Amino acid sequence: MLIKKAPDIRSSEITPKDIYLRRREFIQGSAAALVGAGLAGWPGDAEAQIPRTKLPDVKKSPLSTTEAPSEYEYVTSYNNFYEFASGAGDGPKANSKNFKNRPWTLAIEGHVAKPATYQLDDFLKPYALEERVYRMRCVEAWSFVIPWVGIPLADVIKKVEPTSKAKYVEFQTLHDVGRFPAQRTNALDWPYVEGLRLDEANHPLTILAVGIYGEVLPAQNGAPIRLVVPWKYGFKGIKSIVKMRFVETAPRNTWQIMSPREYGFYANVNPMVDHPRWSQARERRLPSFVPNRRTEMFNGYADQVQSLYAGMDLRRNF
Repeated sequence: MLIKKAPDIRSSEITPKDIYLRRREFIQGSAAALVGAGLAGWPGDAEAQIPRTKLPDVKKSPLSTTEAPSEYEYVTSYNNFYEFASGAGDGPKANSKNFKNRPWTLAIEGHVAKPATYQLDDFLKPYALEERVYRMRCVEAWSFVIPWVGIPLADVIKKVEPTSKAKYVEFQTLHDVGRFPAQRTNALDWPYVEGLRLDEANHPLTILAVGIYGEVLPAQNGAPIRLVVPWKYGFKGIKSIVKMRFVETAPRNTWQIMSPREYGFYANVNPMVDHPRWSQARERRLPSFVPNRRTEMFNGYADQVQSLYAGMDLRRNF
């Protein structure tokens, strides 16, 4: 085993022993829950060769970062996707290899002039696909640079014509225990729900992604369509979306419900606001597992997005 020494790691960034032990208990408990739910026999080969399909006519976006993308294998093998597995690592990849993402519908509901339910392929037809290379930061302090392929969410919003009552957009993940066996457990309050303020949703950086690296989005990364908001922590990027509702009040997202002390509505990357159980001041750019980079405000997108939060207390509104 290779042990790396990192003299610049702050003591606050080292996981306390009692929390580490509780983490082991949680993992063991999650495994027991899967057995109890009849999921012990999931097909799981993290090295299975899943076909990769190129997306046609993808144009490059000037909104991309100039940083080099992370390696494909890391981005597709280290994912948080509780519908497939309760931890990152190869679990979501192994457990999603038989995931079927067609047929797939996307419902637009709430305070809009043009509510509708679309077959996903029909929904995407009017839009040109763009590649956006974004820095991405997870609340657990690991990060990637990912070339997403998708469409600006603002284009969709313009098409459905929100009314004056629409202040927020609520997103919902598919709830289907046949396709998401982990939804048979109580790991989360299903289905997964997330939300954005309407101005955040309309920001040019916010996209609905259907691919990565010029290819169709893998199941473990949120196929067939997911949200990407690069200045926020990763849990805001809801996966496998089936519904968008335009609402008057802020929706309570899943992690707010599960642990309100630890997760707020905004989830803006902020190195000055620690998670209750670890520091957010530094991050681990995978494949490194030591905090080898300083966390940037708004994940490095402050110049583009800080005006959205003018006058707000970003410690209270975390």
